[in-house]
Amino acid sequence: MTETVLLIDDDPGFRDAYRELLALEGYAVAEAGAAPKALSELRRTSARLVVLDLMLPPTGRAEEGAALADRLLAERPAAKVIVVSGAGETPLALRLVERGAYDFLAKPVDPDVLLSVVARAAARLALEDRVAELERSLAAREGDASAMLGQSPAFLEARTLCERAAPTDVPVLITGDSGTGKEVFARYLHARSRRKDRAFIAVNCGALAPTLLESTLFGHRKGAFTSAIKDAPGLFVEADGGTLFLDEIGDMEPALQVKLLRVLETGEILPVGAARPLTVDVRVVSATHRALESMVADRTFRDDLYWRVRGIEIALPRLADRVGDLPLLAQHFLNLSRALVPRSPATAISPGAMRRLEACDWPGNLRELRHEMQRALVMAGGRGEILEEDLSPARRGSAPAAPAGDEPAEGATLEEKIAALERREIAAALRATQGNRSQAATRLGLSRQGLLNKMDRHGLK
Repeated sequence: MTETVLLIDDDPGFRDAYRELLALEGYAVAEAGAAPKALSELRRTSARLVVLDLMLPPTGRAEEGAALADRLLAERPAAKVIVVSGAGETPLALRLVERGAYDFLAKPVDPDVLLSVVARAAARLALEDRVAELERSLAAREGDASAMLGQSPAFLEARTLCERAAPTDVPVLITGDSGTGKEVFARYLHARSRRKDRAFIAVNCGALAPTLLESTLFGHRKGAFTSAIKDAPGLFVEADGGTLFLDEIGDMEPALQVKLLRVLETGEILPVGAARPLTVDVRVVSATHRALESMVADRTFRDDLYWRVRGIEIALPRLADRVGDLPLLAQHFLNLSRALVPRSPATAISPGAMRRLEACDWPGNLRELRHEMQRALVMAGGRGEILEEDLSPARRGSAPAAPAGDEPAEGATLEEKIAALERREIAAALRATQGNRSQAATRLGLSRQGLLNKMDRHGLK
């Protein structure tokens, strides 16, 4: 993708020189001489690279450019803003870097240095795009059957209900704690519906301000509000014929609940600033970690909307309630994580590490387990097995309990008594080192392999 560089400088001569220089390197170039035009060009071009001279009108002081830099980053946090400052503004430029600017250049700007910094910023954007692409790929893969893994009764019940609901157009409400896989289920449902070849669009109702959420969902007309410089269709229109996933619907403000109810009842939306409604054909799938029934009782969630979105309710179990599913899920997330760690080999989870994982409560559910597996793969450093020491400190937890049966039976032989003593000492060393086998081996005066052989002989894990 050709990156657009937005040049912001009140000197037309500098803009001309920079534009020619950057254009020769293959960049598209937009330009502005003051803050209002800069913000307008940012929105028009969706530029992600900005070269900003701090000395801007109307005062010509560096604070003008600094204020604009903050506004640019607030509107487009992923943008790489390169600040150009005089020698006297270096402390201010450094503060801007701390607040999110990508880099700063001191005047007079060497053309080669400018091109080098812009190229580095463009490479950073390309890397971030690649990471985002991989994460989307992982999310898409989690939406198919391979991510719907598990054999626990509670999980199988939820999956069966999802499969039965999929071919219908009945609204579905997916409930469960944060991280239990509500969006995974929503994507799974869409993939098995008659709408599978149309769009699946997800939006988090709690992540946007109410006015922004209304415009995002229903669209707006040009001029409906200050920053509405062109028509926007809204997600309901974009999802027409497909599925719209309203995550955390319990966070939606009452005023918006009324408008959503109307869409569900009539199939019509009214974009902000429009005179006439539009008709859409959208299946709505909602999700929440909140107790909507309690919110209805407290009058913070409309009862009529509740019954509309709760055509079929699918309750997802916590990971802690999915007894027996954790080894399968942990290995699945470990396999997926290899896409994020270049040249990582096929990796298994050692019995000791698995026991540690099974002993955790996992308050973050599947999301927490996935992040733990990503971290463990990085810590393994290319080793083909995840060990206890690769897990985060919170997962390693307390030391293993002392094995039962360490004491020799009455009348045991000397050899049996020696074996029992050896077993006790090894267990004690493992407890003292919180299960770290290398440290335990050093403590006992053994090689690591020697310790592993003895642990295997005595049935210690």
